[in-house]
Amino acid sequence: MTIGIEMGRAPNGEAATLDLEELLSTRLLVQGNSGSGKSHLLRRLLEQSAPWVQQVVVDPEGDFVTLADKHGHLVIEAEDHTEAALARVAERVRRHRVSVVLNLEGVEVEAQLRCAAAFLNGLFEVDRDAWTPLMVVVDEAQLFAPAMAGDVSDEARRAALAAMTNLMCRGRKRGLAGVIATQRLAKLAKNVAAEASNFMMGRTFLDIDMARAADLLGMERRQAEMFRDLQRGNFVALGPAVSRRPLPIRIGGVETASRSAGPALVPPPVASAAEARDLILKAPQDEAPRPAPVRRAPKPPMPDILVQLSQYRPPAAAEAAEPPPPPTPEQQEDKRRRMDAILRQVLADGDSAFRPASVLYQDFLVRLRIHEVEGPPDLPAFRRMLSTARAGIDPDVAEGEAWQGAVARADSLPEDSQGVYLLLARAALDGLPCPSDATIARAYGSHSLGRARRLLAYMEERKAIVLRAERGGRRVVAMVGLGWETAPGDPDGPAEDAAAA
Repeated sequence: MTIGIEMGRAPNGEAATLDLEELLSTRLLVQGNSGSGKSHLLRRLLEQSAPWVQQVVVDPEGDFVTLADKHGHLVIEAEDHTEAALARVAERVRRHRVSVVLNLEGVEVEAQLRCAAAFLNGLFEVDRDAWTPLMVVVDEAQLFAPAMAGDVSDEARRAALAAMTNLMCRGRKRGLAGVIATQRLAKLAKNVAAEASNFMMGRTFLDIDMARAADLLGMERRQAEMFRDLQRGNFVALGPAVSRRPLPIRIGGVETASRSAGPALVPPPVASAAEARDLILKAPQDEAPRPAPVRRAPKPPMPDILVQLSQYRPPAAAEAAEPPPPPTPEQQEDKRRRMDAILRQVLADGDSAFRPASVLYQDFLVRLRIHEVEGPPDLPAFRRMLSTARAGIDPDVAEGEAWQGAVARADSLPEDSQGVYLLLARAALDGLPCPSDATIARAYGSHSLGRARRLLAYMEERKAIVLRAERGGRRVVAMVGLGWETAPGDPDGPAEDAAAA
């Protein structure tokens, strides 16, 4: 299912939409001088995509903490936590899928780099089970991935640069989608900027930045002058998630406001020269005594962020007057059948066999919300449902004792090969011909027939199956410990979709 995020309007008045799923796969780079509207663009993107994807905002100036009031983001104050604590917090953020804003406003520049590096590394190094899609927005990215050494220590700079490089270069396979914004492309490390496939270029004046922006957008050098004439909030976009050709966009409005003060003009008070002299140069002893300063009580210590995360509940759940009654057996059966039907819709996509389980899980959750199915399964439970569905097992048969024995034996194999084992078990249970190499490769999420054959050999080494050759080169697979055996099948036959069958 394609989710379009309306970012604003094109010159012809049509809505300029951004494909959210494509953005999560291809990342985004935003560039523009101070005052060009970068933060406004990021805020628009965050607000529009908040209902669809988990978000983490690395905020060096505290501009995005207002998202907490409207969209329920948890604000993490970096000054209240050590680097080790921030790494643990990041791990829990991914496991519990809570959208957060990492506020770095209260710490020095070098400490900002260290805290951001620790938090990003915690997001990156989480276990595979928590690799769900996560949009990571980094404002003022040139601070965390500088092109050259600056006033901070080399150790802090290297740590932040390594974390940003992991986010942009290796984060996609772990579900991390980097969205970075910078004032100048020349200040941003090239290996970080080069990994983005989508670009939004705003107003800029320096020749070197205009030339790099034109190169990234595939424009001629003589067209680079246009970036000087862009108004605030206007950007030129290019990328697979936005447009295949450079597209001018006027960014739309936002629901939340920034805490930063704008450059509003305030006229000075009217005073004569004599009054000004008396105010400024008057003898100190003639001045009225100043009131004694009021000492405020120190702020109470912040509660442990780990406790906050464990106690976090969505706003709707927190406002519920009382817990709902437990579902009846009829309701549970209806819910199971509806989830099975929705899972079949997910698998009906021709490319579903070659997409990772975490991406299919996100699509599954969105469809559950659309059909108002409450209580979604967690990712491990979804993986088991997915393996059973790909094997073509009827939901009623899946509850039987015989099939549960096959599922228990599949648990002893690596996770990526359990679906193939269940496919073979289903064929053996029903006495069907042994699946072909192409069918096994499809269940394995690959187009390679060689990988399918190597997987069968590996499973035989693990004493999970026994392969036997019949006349004419046909193949039989026996399931060790279950007493089941497939009918002879042609290993060179065409690929078949067990779930569709």
